[in-house]
Amino acid sequence: MKIDIERSGGFAGISQSHSISTEQLPAEQAQTLRGLVDASDFYELPSVIPSAGPERDPFQYKITVESERGTHTVQAGEAAVPPRLQPVLDWVKNSARKP
Repeated sequence: MKIDIERSGGFAGISQSHSISTEQLPAEQAQTLRGLVDASDFYELPSVIPSAGPERDPFQYKITVESERGTHTVQAGEAAVPPRLQPVLDWVKNSARKP
């Protein structure tokens, strides 16, 4: 499984991207990440999740997951990210910060 997360927008308009592949992780971490993706029902989410209302300088996320189920991309504003997807974003971003 490979996960790519792109974050753009915000006040400064700075873009960031994070990628991770379960093939490069220890077995336990790979299993944890797969579990988070499965719990988020990622492949059931729509390709675009609109924001409920106006946001000021929001971050925009583009999340792509490639796995044996295929490739699926979800785009959402910061406030529109479903709570069940937030653990995936947090896990990938935190893993990218570790040396």
